Amino acid sequence: MEISTTVPGIQFYTAYYLTNVTGKGGVAYERFGAFCLEAQHYPDSVHQPSFPNSYLHPGETYTQKTVHKFGVL
Repeated sequence: MEISTTVPGIQFYTAYYLTNVTGKGGVAYERFGAFCLEAQHYPDSVHQPSFPNSYLHPGETYTQKTVHKFGVL
């Protein structure tokens, strides 16, 4: 798997806090039963001068691009 994105960070979510959740078709979603990779700016970037700018001012449009490539070696 290869990820390319125009934002500087990736948030890795493990579903650790998922408990007693019933999903589509009555399927039970279990802790660590899935993961998610979310492209985003660094957490707390607005308070860290050394981090890339993440401000969005009134009238500006936010755009970003993320591409997930899957392959077999």
